[in-house]
Amino acid sequence: MARTLFDFSSPETVAEWSAIDDRVMGGISRSRMRHDPAGHAVFEGVVSLEQNGGFASVRSRAGPLGAPGAVAYLLDVAGDGKRYKLSLRLDDGFDGVTYQADFAPAAAAWTIVRLPVAAFRATFRGRTVTDAPLLDSARVRQAGLLIADRQTGPFELAIRAIRVE
Repeated sequence: MARTLFDFSSPETVAEWSAIDDRVMGGISRSRMRHDPAGHAVFEGVVSLEQNGGFASVRSRAGPLGAPGAVAYLLDVAGDGKRYKLSLRLDDGFDGVTYQADFAPAAAAWTIVRLPVAAFRATFRGRTVTDAPLLDSARVRQAGLLIADRQTGPFELAIRAIRVE
């Protein structure tokens, strides 16, 4: 049975997420997570490669998101035709190893995206960490959404919930 980690039907949940864009390294991309009156969140913004940029992301406040024995993460989303990543961190820090899995939901149609725990890869600042252990779902402390991979221009990902099974 799936456990809900984030239900974006209320503005309070959206307020727990903050943007971390390529501005941290001099870029000019920008993003935000906003609440839509229809009862879901929207991760939106613009990605630019100018000034060595190229990514936009939002991240949750650190908290107990661990799920021992989890097999997959489920995202209830409506996309825009672009590829995104779900990011999971095992600590409360700002920088460090992040576990990421890609997904590309259909444009303008609500769908459940299932990301097996085995699909998550350890990365550090966008590069694969080959000697990192596999994702330990019991230790997850932060979640995030990311768009990168030279996908420039505006983006918009609607999201109702993130669950773990």
